[in-house]
Amino acid sequence: MAKRVLVIEDEPNITEAISFILSRDGWTVHTHSDGETANERIKATPPDLIILDVMLPGKSGFDILRDLRAEEGTSELPVLMLTARGQARDRELAEKLGVTQFMTKPFSNAEVLESVRALARD
Repeated sequence: MAKRVLVIEDEPNITEAISFILSRDGWTVHTHSDGETANERIKATPPDLIILDVMLPGKSGFDILRDLRAEEGTSELPVLMLTARGQARDRELAEKLGVTQFMTKPFSNAEVLESVRALARD
């Protein structure tokens, strides 16, 4: 059975690009674009891995990550966080909140694929 990844990203071009490369690699890709309802979406259909943008409408990726780590069922879920803001403090906050991996935009398709494969093996 294919592993499921949930891409929580509000930029359609990025969502489409990530979905394409992961689908081609055999992943079942689900997408969500609203920060406010992201945690409900995760609980409704738990994925094997999450790709999470920092800046989302309604609720930030940092808040979503904080909520995930506080819940028993999602506390160990691998999360690859994406941000266009590559400041050190963003990375530090993500790490403090328990992110599995952090990646700045723009990124290459190969980088995303390599990261997702590595997170799936852990």
